[in-house]
Amino acid sequence: MKVAVASENKVLVHQHFGRATQFLVYEIEEAECRLVEIRKNQPPCGAAQHDGEVGHSEDIMQKTVDLLADCRAVVVAQIGPAAVEKLSMRGIHAFVIPDFIDSAMQRLMASGRLAESVPPEETRFKWLK
Repeated sequence: MKVAVASENKVLVHQHFGRATQFLVYEIEEAECRLVEIRKNQPPCGAAQHDGEVGHSEDIMQKTVDLLADCRAVVVAQIGPAAVEKLSMRGIHAFVIPDFIDSAMQRLMASGRLAESVPPEETRFKWLK
């Protein structure tokens, strides 16, 4: 199964979902995890303007969700409820694990949470301690 990680530096999970410029895609097989792809992303936050206010673009957010459609989960430093809902509608878990990528992935695999189903229209991310 694939898991996308929001990281610019390939070391830390440190990007907000809506500001992520790329996602590192990892393949998890049994107890192993390996980087298989880097997907460039146009961040939806700050991409739209309404009455002089900078906000997020729903169209670009949907493109980000589509970019990750083959992933079982997304690991980020932060994510908003609208993005969690869009991901959940595609069956994608949203995990907030601000940590070193290696540690975050080990914690995620050990948690057993990837085997759980994703409730449709979920708006709360999962936090792993």
